[in-house]
Order: sequence, then structure tokens, then C-alpha cells
Amino acid sequence: MPDANDNNSPDPEQDLAPSKSAVKRQMLALQRLGESLLELNDKQLTQIPITDEQLLLALRETRQIRSNSARKRHLQLIGKLMRHIDPQPIERAIAAIHQGKQTNVDALHHLERLREDILAAGISGVELATARWPKADRQQLRQLVLQHQREIQRGKPPAASRKLFRYLRELQDFYGDAD
Repeated sequence: MPDANDNNSPDPEQDLAPSKSAVKRQMLALQRLGESLLELNDKQLTQIPITDEQLLLALRETRQIRSNSARKRHLQLIGKLMRHIDPQPIERAIAAIHQGKQTNVDALHHLERLREDILAAGISGVELATARWPKADRQQLRQLVLQHQREIQRGKPPAASRKLFRYLRELQDFYGDAD
């Protein structure tokens, strides 16, 4: 005869509830997501699909808090408010913002390498830019390269190098990346 207090029988309701540790991990993940929301500027935050006004208010308030313990409590509040919304769209939007930042950084590094190649090659380096952007102003590129060489000889700061970088960035913004 089975005992009424027998714990060996499977209880479907007991299996459905997450463990206390799982709930804690989920809460910490939501708090970290809230912290990553705080790292965004106002323009980026408007790109995040947040419809909960209380959460938006809590995010704004947390930015103004300087006390470490009060900030920690507010982050817990943000985590609590985020329990009621789906975090996946927010995570995807944050990932897209970070991907865009990385793409911009990579493009700037690529332009810096191109500038260094142009300056290292001298006048013949102008062809590197005109091959990439056929409508680039050859005369302006030549002048900037020559000005850079004169600055190097005279020991002056590299103003022409900075001007060349700005011009290359303008070309890329206007004509796009021809690679």
C-alpha cells in the first residue's frame, strides 16, 4: 500500500517552477541588461523598444544618482521592472547599436591606414585615393601630401595629416566605400 507522504511520485507542478538559483541568475541578467541600457546615450536609448514608462523613468533617475548604494538599489528596481517585459527585443537592439559602433570604428581605422599609406608613398600615394574614389580632387590630395612633407622637414605638428584624414572621411561619406 503506497504511503500518502511518498515523495517518489512525480509532481508535474514541482517540475515547472524554476529553482531559486535560476530565478536569481535571471534577475542578475536583467540587471546587467539594465546597466547596459544606462551606458547608452539619449539618442541610442530612443532606438531601444521600451514601452514601459516606469522603466524609462527609472533609467533617467539612475543616471542622476551618484551614491553607489542608491544606484545599486535602483538597478535592482530596473531589474524588477524588466521582469514584466520581453528582454529579447532590447538585447537585439543593444547588439545592433554595438555592432554599428564597431563598424564605424573599423571604418575609421581603415581610413587611418589609407592615410598612412598615402603619406608614406608621397605624391604617388595620391593614386591610392583616386583609385578608390575617382572623383577625388587630385590637386587637393597632392597639396596635402606636399604640405605634410614640409611639416615633417620643419618639425611642425601634423596638421596636414589631420586635414588629409578629414578629407578622406568626407570622400567616404559622400561617395561611399568603393572597396
